[in-house]
Amino acid sequence: MSETLRDIRIFIAAYEEQSFTAAATREQATQSGVSQHIHKLEEQFALRLFVREAGRILPTPAADFYYRRCLAVLRAQDEAAQGVQRFATGLEGEIAAGLMPTITRCVFAPAFNAFLAAHPNVRVKLVEGYSPVLTQMVRTGALQFAIVPGFPAVAGLACRPFATTPEVLVRRTGTTEHLAPVRVAELPPLDLVVPSPANTRRRTLESYVLTHGGRLGRTIEIDTMFGTLGLIAESAWAAILPGLMMASAFSTSDFCVNSLVGPPLLLELVTIQSATRELSPAAAALLTSLEKAAEEASRSWTNLLEKVGGQAPVGSTGAAVAPPASVAERAGGWQRSKLAGTPSASTGKMNLDRPQHGST
Repeated sequence: MSETLRDIRIFIAAYEEQSFTAAATREQATQSGVSQHIHKLEEQFALRLFVREAGRILPTPAADFYYRRCLAVLRAQDEAAQGVQRFATGLEGEIAAGLMPTITRCVFAPAFNAFLAAHPNVRVKLVEGYSPVLTQMVRTGALQFAIVPGFPAVAGLACRPFATTPEVLVRRTGTTEHLAPVRVAELPPLDLVVPSPANTRRRTLESYVLTHGGRLGRTIEIDTMFGTLGLIAESAWAAILPGLMMASAFSTSDFCVNSLVGPPLLLELVTIQSATRELSPAAAALLTSLEKAAEEASRSWTNLLEKVGGQAPVGSTGAAVAPPASVAERAGGWQRSKLAGTPSASTGKMNLDRPQHGST
């Protein structure tokens, strides 16, 4: 016989009351029903659970053991019932989202924790990658949305501004004064870690350095952020990275982080989704949580610069700034892209280039 929770409660009542009549009253059953239930248990176990004496029933050692285990079963069931109730609040469903390392390093964790607290019954799948891969996954429907750098319009996608973040120069600790603003024209030739040409930021970074009087030494292509930061921490290599990514390093000595001035270099981040499908309520809620976390990280960056007397680049206050028209022509928030084109996938290769000098 397989006992139900009801059967277990009847046995516990009989054990604790030491009376079938009292147990029946307690469990809103009949006295004969309780007696039959105990009799079936004894037949199943082929032993006596109670000894009848002087108008009452006394538990045997076997009943003592079974009673303790029955209590544990009911406690476990109650714990499970209470635990599952926390999933009763908020939204439900599944989300597949794509994020750049810029977002996953410092923004995703607080955003996800806040989202999960409000919507515990949503299952989230996160894909980290660079813009070409994430863009293609959104176009094919593998992702509901992705956050990428602003780029020329692509057919089949809708986009809207996510955030604006200053690009910062990142070098190993001790290179110069941490958080001090720097001008690339005043720096020695930079041995620079850059993403592969498939990444939309590659041309922008090199153009910024050379156009504003900077000099490039060697460049190395690394399309993994762990590799980039690891190389910087152990060598004289440098990288220009989004400020949002380095938010956790602003108040620590892990890296030397410097804001770029004269002029600042800003990165426009956008959210992309299918032009033919609306975000599910759960996906929209996760996106809102990410936007709030990004705004908070940007605000922390600005406040810290003000404390140390640095210069907070215009547009770094954390507000979601609309990208330029070439990136996303606004059309009531989401923009239906008008240009055709399919980005190539990231190669993930690592190449060491010859030194480059001079400026344009």
